[in-house]
Amino acid sequence: MDNNFAARRRRDLVIAAVLAALAALAPLFVKDVYVQNILILTLMYAALSQSWNILSGYCGQISLGHALYFGIGAYTTELLFTKFGVLPWFGMLAGGMIAAVIAMGLGYPFFRLRGHYFVIATIVIAEIGLLLFQNWEWAGAAMGITIPVRGDSWLKFQFLRSKLPYFYFALALCCLAWFVTWWLEDSKWGFWWRAVKDNPEAAESLGVVVFNSKMGAAAVSAFLVAIGGAFYAQFLAYIDPESVMGFQFSLLMALPAVLGGIGTLWGPVLGAVILIPMTELTRSFIGGSGRGVDLIVYGTLIVLIALALPQGLVSLFSRFKAKGATR
Repeated sequence: MDNNFAARRRRDLVIAAVLAALAALAPLFVKDVYVQNILILTLMYAALSQSWNILSGYCGQISLGHALYFGIGAYTTELLFTKFGVLPWFGMLAGGMIAAVIAMGLGYPFFRLRGHYFVIATIVIAEIGLLLFQNWEWAGAAMGITIPVRGDSWLKFQFLRSKLPYFYFALALCCLAWFVTWWLEDSKWGFWWRAVKDNPEAAESLGVVVFNSKMGAAAVSAFLVAIGGAFYAQFLAYIDPESVMGFQFSLLMALPAVLGGIGTLWGPVLGAVILIPMTELTRSFIGGSGRGVDLIVYGTLIVLIALALPQGLVSLFSRFKAKGATR
């Protein structure tokens, strides 16, 4: 069993390296700016969903308030840049660390809640954060912050003439989130999280410090999500509270993992590859009617996938493998 598990992990790593290499070649064939934009968003949400999956998938603490950490990453980076001239690269790290500290601070009371009470608490705190930023004059309040762009610069992480640098950063972020998850999956933290998810009382009786396990998962998840928020702010060159802390971001982080396979290594990536292009294409081609047809189509497809594959899209591969083994 151990040999099979080790072989599977090596296979996952090889597959990930091949897919990353193929993705890196995509801009050679995709010249359309609109399609490039979809690719960037797909990679970004794959990274965000992978990060969300660490806390909600592996540790079983379902959060619908991760938009708070996304917004903290965005605002920390841009406030440091516009107010103090701190380069975005340092702002990203600062935003990630602040988000991790806040996640642990919120975890102290919240992790004493369970089930839907915890979910409701995460939604409420994210909405409180949104309202605070909407009324914080120094941070631009509801008007937001416009990031000054003065040409292409890797130092300031700003690009006008091409989206390719953003594409490769999004790819690197996606690879980082995937690799961190892959590494943690086989660490003691990964085993602790799965034990806490399955049965916290049994896990505690075996020596797992349940509270500390949840805090660690929250910190890692919030840090990576905040990096994604900082990237998104640089990508747009403008942020306001609704554009980086709205509830839709929490949903778009959760949905790819849920539909792809929550608590799995490949579920968030597979879900993002299907959901994000679907979202953008339905909005572009049938969203202009103003009647919400795009949302109806999008929602219907999600419901159908969820009903047909309640364990996520990755369960298809398990079925194919099982059928192949029986032949």
